[in-house]
Amino acid sequence: MSRKTAQISAPVKNLLSSLISSKTRVKLLVRFFLNPQTRSYLRELAKEFDVSTNAVREELNRLTQTHLLKSEKCGRQVYYMANTEHSLFPELRSIVQKVMGIDQVIDGIVHRLGNLEKAYLIDEYAEGKDTGIIDVLLVGDIDRYHLNDLTRKTERYINRKIRSLVLTRTEFLNFRKAFAKHPHLLIWQALPNGRGPGDEGK
Repeated sequence: MSRKTAQISAPVKNLLSSLISSKTRVKLLVRFFLNPQTRSYLRELAKEFDVSTNAVREELNRLTQTHLLKSEKCGRQVYYMANTEHSLFPELRSIVQKVMGIDQVIDGIVHRLGNLEKAYLIDEYAEGKDTGIIDVLLVGDIDRYHLNDLTRKTERYINRKIRSLVLTRTEFLNFRKAFAKHPHLLIWQALPNGRGPGDEGK
């Protein structure tokens, strides 16, 4: 990892909280913009954030009024989700990924592994829940010693633990049915030329 990346990682972690005074609003942006497929309703969010439903409702209303979030009624529940068509969606998602340390995971680990085919966030982080432990599924023929070394270095910069599950392509194919039941988010995939997004020019 470059010295430049290390220098910017600390202030970036507090970027959202510096720009936005409401902690609940920050949590909502992280919850919905890390994985745009995430859907959740008022009481579920209030319980998760350990705040009143009124506090969450106020922030949900603010975000829906600005069209950053959209809502959908399903039975008695109103589900909220990121509005991926909003002009600020790409920028906000990029900021959230930096805040959560995902960009450092991609830059510090994924881009530096050898025969990697796919990389997924799984479980809590795939749902936008910042628990402090990032679970990653890596598919390919990977040097585990090199992975452990890269993981330790990256953890220092993002102030979070990283747990990696490594599977070969065959193991992953056999694991697909069980994997589909877990929350997951594809964060990197090799291109046909063996490189991945962001590798151009390397």
